[in-house]
Amino acid sequence: MANPLFDSLFGQHLESEAVFLHLPEDKSLTYGDFLRLAAQYAGAFADMGLVAGDRVAVQIEKSPQALAVYAACAQAGLVFLPLNTAYTADEVTYFVENSGAGIVLGDDNKRSALEPIAKSCGARLETLNADGSGSFADKAAGFPTVFDTVPREAGDLAAFLYTSGTTGRSKGAMLTQDNLLSNAQTLQKEWRFTARDVLLHALPIFHTHGLFVASNITLLSGSSMIFLPKFDLDQIIADLPRASTMMGVPTFYTRLLSDARFTKELTTHMRLFVSGSAPLLAETHVQFEERTGHRILERYGMTETNMNTSNPYDGERRAGTVGFPLPGIELKITDSNTGEPLPQGEIGEIEVRGPNVFKGYWQMPEKTAEELRSDGFFMTGDLGQIDADGYVSIVGRNKDLIISGGYNIYPKEIELLLDDQQGVLESAVIGVPHPDFGESVLGVLVARPEQELDIEGIRQKIGKSLARFKQPQKLVVVPELPRNTMGKVQKKALREMFSGEIIS
Repeated sequence: MANPLFDSLFGQHLESEAVFLHLPEDKSLTYGDFLRLAAQYAGAFADMGLVAGDRVAVQIEKSPQALAVYAACAQAGLVFLPLNTAYTADEVTYFVENSGAGIVLGDDNKRSALEPIAKSCGARLETLNADGSGSFADKAAGFPTVFDTVPREAGDLAAFLYTSGTTGRSKGAMLTQDNLLSNAQTLQKEWRFTARDVLLHALPIFHTHGLFVASNITLLSGSSMIFLPKFDLDQIIADLPRASTMMGVPTFYTRLLSDARFTKELTTHMRLFVSGSAPLLAETHVQFEERTGHRILERYGMTETNMNTSNPYDGERRAGTVGFPLPGIELKITDSNTGEPLPQGEIGEIEVRGPNVFKGYWQMPEKTAEELRSDGFFMTGDLGQIDADGYVSIVGRNKDLIISGGYNIYPKEIELLLDDQQGVLESAVIGVPHPDFGESVLGVLVARPEQELDIEGIRQKIGKSLARFKQPQKLVVVPELPRNTMGKVQKKALREMFSGEIIS
């Protein structure tokens, strides 16, 4: 019996001396060297008593060694559990305890915080630092550079990714070998990745975007990555001439556009820019194309499913949409209450089904049953619509829907209008308490640099385009919108910020 994930992504490169990772300071790492390191890590895990199906919790900085831990878990049949490096001790305690992880890998500088967590959860603690040092690295150095790959089946678990926990406790999404592999195979084909590509990688690798999209596609195609610890504008501009593709979040592209050095000449050799993890403003699409001649390819995915849709590689990449369902993936728009499909053009909940859809939530059968239908369709919680040409648009999250006086109000519709107003950089619309209507609309605005907003003028202008019940009863200006590490606006944080804002 084989190991589909390891064999397909890593196994084909065991003897390859082609460059896999281009690193800062003109350093590089070949596929062969990377996988010999991963084999030592797998040997260390096995020596510690970990067996197929055991969970490995990892809270370490991005590095080639951190990526090698993922490869080692795949080879040893272990379940990889990457954790955001910004998570607090309390959050990490929950993840380790809930997952039943047998080992926690952390940085040396977090040892004092992680030791009591590991002890209370009955897990072993080892360290692995961004420079490759640490107790785990020391132990692994004594193991052979080859490891007998542990057999696994397509339906076996390969990773846990915990949801952001914006509504209650985070849920551990169980991702199988086939979930990860099938999605990478589809994206490689759809986005035309070959061994000639060089991907500029400045994303974190504790998230599906940087790990299971960017890295898996690179491995599958045998291409290479310029592997940066984080997004640094100067470094990105310096490295662009060496790249052919780039994956990023919207803030990557807005920051590039803010720099005069980012020119058409700098991007002439590039073939593809991909954006995801948060909505890309239509204005950014337009500005990017005007500046570079490239049209950003926006796609849509989530923790539980990896990627669901993509704008086409060939054909119109339509601003404000996330394109079409990927091959092999079914997508429908349904009534959230009844589950019945809605007519084309109507707004409803997005449901998806396909080999990319996760197995369920770890130790949460009730939650799994609530969100994963018996016929395999996953209720994403995202609101969307499909236009006459088949393009999918994301309108917002179901939980962000505002219900005022019995009317459904979709924040995205109002945000698009607000974003178009003079001096507005971006906006977010939330519901706040109202004594009669239940909720009322509050618009939160961020001004462009060195511009002052005419609040009353904005209110009057958007009032001409919106029914009265949709119009914001109040507009407030803030320096910036709260975002998570992937650049997504956190509506929950805004609702907490303005929880006392009762509008009557």
